[in-house]
Amino acid sequence: MATEDHLKPWHPMPANNNPHVIVGMSGGVDSSVAALLLHKQGFRVQGLFMKNWEEDDEADYCAAEQDLKDAEQVCKQLGIALHKVNFSYEYWERVFKHFLTEYRSGRTPNPDILCNKEIKFKAFLEHALTLGANRIATGHYARISCNQDTWSMHQAVDRNKDQSYFLYTLGQKELSHSLFPLGGLEKNQVRSIALEAGLPTHAKKDSTGICFIGERRFRRFLERFLPAQPGDIVTPEQELVGRHQGVMYYTIGQRQGLGIGGRRSSSGAPWYVVGKDIPNNRLIVVQGHDDERLFHKGLYATQLHWIHGPPPGQSLHCTARIRYRQSVQDCHFTAHDNGTIRVMFDHPQRAITPGQAIVFYQGDLCLGGGTITEPTSALSM
Repeated sequence: MATEDHLKPWHPMPANNNPHVIVGMSGGVDSSVAALLLHKQGFRVQGLFMKNWEEDDEADYCAAEQDLKDAEQVCKQLGIALHKVNFSYEYWERVFKHFLTEYRSGRTPNPDILCNKEIKFKAFLEHALTLGANRIATGHYARISCNQDTWSMHQAVDRNKDQSYFLYTLGQKELSHSLFPLGGLEKNQVRSIALEAGLPTHAKKDSTGICFIGERRFRRFLERFLPAQPGDIVTPEQELVGRHQGVMYYTIGQRQGLGIGGRRSSSGAPWYVVGKDIPNNRLIVVQGHDDERLFHKGLYATQLHWIHGPPPGQSLHCTARIRYRQSVQDCHFTAHDNGTIRVMFDHPQRAITPGQAIVFYQGDLCLGGGTITEPTSALSM
């Protein structure tokens, strides 16, 4: 069971000056407990429910309605006001258009990162400030610190739930106006706190869908915006092994959904996507989980954002992850004057995916990150 020890503030902002905080309420257990903790710590708390996607079928509508009802019930139980706002236009213009452009180009974007940058910590923050808030708070698992007016972001105590990977684009303004009340807690503690407080969301399943779009059958959803463009599935040696419905529907390292049946000359091992030949509309696959062509020692990245980074032209030894929940990997990189970096890992990395993020750390300190453009020594297709 949770105890009052779990409610002690860890964040760099005391409640004794009675600041006004607006919590982004999703209708889930994490945002519910974030609001509860801040309320108990003496902050003037209000909630805000964001609608960021126009539902287009009954199932989507029902899920969104339930989330709103859960948020309303939590806020009523805590005795705090709940604001509602529709950011669907902002989400479409700032996030989803980019999402589609990246998929059309054969890359695999991470919309959660751009959603955090453009919606949760821009549109939401700006709206909250107009409502008179001093800070916003969310149920993200990360930590913030401040040293001599310089703000930093750290990994959460619960490394399995740490979400700093999705938050590396936050700058000094966003960090200075944000609170992450769950950063010092384990997920099981969060659920225990919710249960002890009698919150209706204490056992609600965590969302695993795309930011604000929900848990849909992803390919079927994508097909509505990017029509099928069938083509050949080939090996690096140009052997035809199957047909695909559109290279944009697949990601590097993918095994499921390739539709390659048993072949007489094959070893019987599973097939994996290793590359995309966009000009010729071909999907390139190899056989075997450990095929060496799935591995690379390094990568190039651009669209960099640093919270704490080296000056251009200087190298840095640190750790990094190239996907959420991957354990951090030892690496070194050089930041070039043209806004790109070349990263070399101590050990080869599997399925480096253009369009995804690479995020850098020193210890638990998040340094920043960028968007992967290609692996080094990329296989010539």
